[in-house]
Amino acid sequence: MTRMTARSLIFLPSILLPALAFAQQTPQSPTEAELTSLLAIYKDIHAHPELSMHEERSASIVAKELKAAGCEVTERVGKYEKPGATCFGVVGVMKNGAGPTVLARTDLDALPVHEETGLPYASTVTTKNDEGKEVPVMHACGHDAHISMFIGVARVLAKLKDQWHGTIVFVAQPAEETGNGARALLRAGLYEKFGKPNFALGFHDKADMQTGHIGVTEGYTYANVDSVDVIVRGVGGHGAYPHKTKDPIVLAAEMINTWQTIASRENNPLDPIVVTVGSIHGGTKHNIIPDEVKMQLTVRTYKPETRERVLAAIDQIAKGCAMAAGIPPDRAPIVSVAKDQFTPATYNNPELTKRLLAAWKKTLGNENVEIVDATMGGEDFSEYSLPDHSIPAVDFHIGAVDPVKIADSKKNGTMLPSLHSSKFAPVPEPTIRTGIIAMTAAVLELTKK
Repeated sequence: MTRMTARSLIFLPSILLPALAFAQQTPQSPTEAELTSLLAIYKDIHAHPELSMHEERSASIVAKELKAAGCEVTERVGKYEKPGATCFGVVGVMKNGAGPTVLARTDLDALPVHEETGLPYASTVTTKNDEGKEVPVMHACGHDAHISMFIGVARVLAKLKDQWHGTIVFVAQPAEETGNGARALLRAGLYEKFGKPNFALGFHDKADMQTGHIGVTEGYTYANVDSVDVIVRGVGGHGAYPHKTKDPIVLAAEMINTWQTIASRENNPLDPIVVTVGSIHGGTKHNIIPDEVKMQLTVRTYKPETRERVLAAIDQIAKGCAMAAGIPPDRAPIVSVAKDQFTPATYNNPELTKRLLAAWKKTLGNENVEIVDATMGGEDFSEYSLPDHSIPAVDFHIGAVDPVKIADSKKNGTMLPSLHSSKFAPVPEPTIRTGIIAMTAAVLELTKK
């Protein structure tokens, strides 16, 4: 095929010119034009990560870029429950006439992880956490890539205003890793101030999917996340005379094993749940039976009714085991659910998911769009859909791994670094490119003229 020159356009029939102009205005072309700048932003943010609730620098970069893309920007949006805490939420509003309102969200925060990727732009940052302890900081979950994609989407949609109408509300959210960022923005009146969206869209890089691909799950895609604290109280004493004590360590072990029967014997196996004891502390010396043991649990469910039943079972089993061991009522276990750390399940609206699947397959190609399994991970993007899921929402995955490494992993069983690993880092250019194109295509589908 010969290359078409500017001069040859003069001789095209006028009826073909609008079609040609439209063909040139797909998300791919303007995305390519922005990649060099966005990669520089990505590397800068990767090298300067910030912990949850401390994302001041990252938020200022996003605010600056959204303004440059033509958004009306409001900074420091959000209100935490913690008195005096500053919320670094950023909201950019891009208006383009009457039409639907679409919320597009990125997260901003990093993790207390020591980076071991060996990248030339690797983080060497250390800082004090909220407890005053010096910790390393790393973008081990890919939020730096999300930020770069997010900025790219704003830039590309600004260039494609002839193809959409309505309002895009760009939300840069802090504190995703602690599960209280989205709630802080909504508590501060996000929808009252900037408009309740007709649709909400989010994305997340995926540590076991090849670059160039995206994935999505219809229905539940992330789980409810509950943090449960259990204090097992016994009667301590000398390790040589256990019959004169009520050993809370043995009792804690019995509870741990019995909690696993909630999944194996009390729950429909087609309705997944996870009960994990992530922390257990008790005792000070080899020959001392302590007075108490402290445990921390993470509990994952999908359905609200399943969540309530599982949390009740954890409490019932703990107290039942203690009663069977002869623990007096005034020393019964204390089971508490951390309500401020709860993250609701993320539910991808089935109708919206099907609609976007068609748009993605058209834009990216059938072979690059995957239907993936739901996970028991958590995502506070779920908050934007509201408790009754009245706002149709979709949170999709973006492949972040070199296809060669994916193939090697499948062939040889080579372990891939997971999200939150000190060795995880997305392959920047193809990951960011695909994320921009996919999110832009989704927004265009929902706001097309």
